Amino acid sequence: MKSFASRIVLWQRQHGRHALPWQTDRDPYRVWLSEIMLQQTQVATVIPYFERFVSRFPDLAALAAAHEDEVLALWSGLGYYSRARNLHAAARRLVAGNGGCFPEAPEAIAELPGVGRSTAAAIAALAFGRRCAILDGNVKRVLARHGGIGGWPGDKKVEAALWSVAESRLPESGIEAYTQGMMDLGALVCTRSRPACDACPVSADCVAHIERRTGELPAPRPRRALPEREVQMLLLVDRGKLMLEKRPASGIWGGLWSLPELDADADALAHCRDRYRFVALERHVLPPLAHTFTHFRLQIRPVRLALEPCRAAAAPGQIWLSPAEALDAALPAPVRTLLKRFAA
Repeated sequence: MKSFASRIVLWQRQHGRHALPWQTDRDPYRVWLSEIMLQQTQVATVIPYFERFVSRFPDLAALAAAHEDEVLALWSGLGYYSRARNLHAAARRLVAGNGGCFPEAPEAIAELPGVGRSTAAAIAALAFGRRCAILDGNVKRVLARHGGIGGWPGDKKVEAALWSVAESRLPESGIEAYTQGMMDLGALVCTRSRPACDACPVSADCVAHIERRTGELPAPRPRRALPEREVQMLLLVDRGKLMLEKRPASGIWGGLWSLPELDADADALAHCRDRYRFVALERHVLPPLAHTFTHFRLQIRPVRLALEPCRAAAAPGQIWLSPAEALDAALPAPVRTLLKRFAA
């Protein structure tokens, strides 16, 4: 029987993905961008964002020269916004301190903001042909099933075992096809549910397939109930324009424009008066909206306040925009949903 790696390489060349927009060349900028966008996001979702992003920022220099608001606006809706801020910071670092050149060694790539061990290895392998192992979610599933490695891959001991297996199976040549093949196999064949074992090039010696354990390997994340939080979001309206506030750079939705927020049981009229010195003429409670994060579920109670004309020069960190203009800003996904409802 051929080696594990050689079977993966042959399968990828015959059946893998070859027409993704970041596969047109081995440009490290495009490979890096795609790998960051693909963190916790599926390929079909990423493709239109990737194409818009590289159309506006075709290289490191263009991204480094951009204003953060524009970067975040193009990322809006893709989620996990720290990825966009890290991309921007990394581009500026490389242009300022590395002559605009992307590093080749995985250890150097891993020093960039937002790049971990597996992402750095994927960039080094796909862009520069460096022989190094990756271990993203798809690859963890393939290796756990093939090697019969039990436990949740997020557990440190299980992850260490998977890294050991990943490194032991690297081919001596064809690292680009092997790396892409491992990602493709997990995404297209060795899927989380209903894996297509009959189409798998390594099923003949796969422990999970032989022992009929594909449903239990890898073990799922231990379940726990998501805590819930509740907030009010204020749509402050003055002569057809809404006020948005810039969120702090760190934390949830860092650096994005959002609606003013306050505790669920707070007095919206008093908050409007005391915090902003605005007088509300009308108050309307709008239909609630739920948004789920990785670690909690947020219940949003939107409240529309029609203000006595007050708008002058915006305070720092605030901006007044029409609903249509606001939709072009860098907004969190649920805020965008609320503003679409409002505009309609």
